[in-house]
Amino acid sequence: MRVFIVGGTGLLGSAGAAELIRRGHSVRSIALPPIPKGANLPGEMELILGNINEMSDGEIKRLIEGCEGFVFAAGVDERVEFPPPVYDAYYKYNIAPVKRLLGLAKECGVRKAVVLGSYFAYFAKLWPEKKLYEKHPYIRSRVDQENVALSFSDDKMDVMVLELPYIFGKQPGRKPVWMIFVKQLLNMRRAVFWPKGGTSMVTLRQVGECIAGAVERGRGGVCYPVGYYNMTWKEFLRIVNKYMGCPNKMIITIPTFLYRRFMKRVKEEYMRRGVEPGLDPVEFADVMASYTYIDGRLIREELGVGEDDIDRTIGESITYCLEILEKKEEVLDMVAK
Repeated sequence: MRVFIVGGTGLLGSAGAAELIRRGHSVRSIALPPIPKGANLPGEMELILGNINEMSDGEIKRLIEGCEGFVFAAGVDERVEFPPPVYDAYYKYNIAPVKRLLGLAKECGVRKAVVLGSYFAYFAKLWPEKKLYEKHPYIRSRVDQENVALSFSDDKMDVMVLELPYIFGKQPGRKPVWMIFVKQLLNMRRAVFWPKGGTSMVTLRQVGECIAGAVERGRGGVCYPVGYYNMTWKEFLRIVNKYMGCPNKMIITIPTFLYRRFMKRVKEEYMRRGVEPGLDPVEFADVMASYTYIDGRLIREELGVGEDDIDRTIGESITYCLEILEKKEEVLDMVAK
């Protein structure tokens, strides 16, 4: 199968491209320049550098022509800062391109389309009483992105969404999502103060397997909640501390109300800088203190995702953050263009 990937030089898009090529598929991709320095991109991938949001419909259709599969691995997440209303930015970079590109992909005869989303959308639907959709513009945008994507799924084109959790692994030359987290822990010299709760997680290799599995045999109209390993924050932090060189550092679970009080100061700092966060820091404390766990059977059985070494890949992410900070390396960050 020939697959077109939007964002093939990114952390997730490149993992999907590598796995698809390993399975015998061919991949064409468009991605924003520059290429991360040292990135190990699959040499067989046909790569076009450019901004798809600035291309005409005709230019895009010429790129997609002849492809049976389509993967949207682009857009922005909650790390990119915008002035209010932040939802408008998420619509511009995450929702509008999906709506436009899936329409063009269907016109070009694409049979399988995969959109990379967020597991926050899964929990917004699972826990309506928490009102995650109403409280967090980023989560609202991810749910709306799913609805737009699935509206294109029919007997001509299967469309599915991968609701991705926290991901571990590294791409040389690209700033890890865990950089801010590592800086926070470095400032907690004597002990780590963290709320109760826990999360689901996957490795970068497993994301590549999810993408390839969805392209090959995913069911149209389905949002796949992605998760393989479930850990409490304390279990996760023990692994992190080990790779940060302080395996015996105390981890103290604090009450949610204290965590909310701390996040209130974070929110005030956002307001001072004229930024609207995609995840309301104060309200997000309730999510942090929850157990956002996902049963991995669905992606194992339907998408063929296998076991990996989560301890080692957490270590890769954390040690790469430390390496960047120590050597003051210049790495690419997520940007909105």
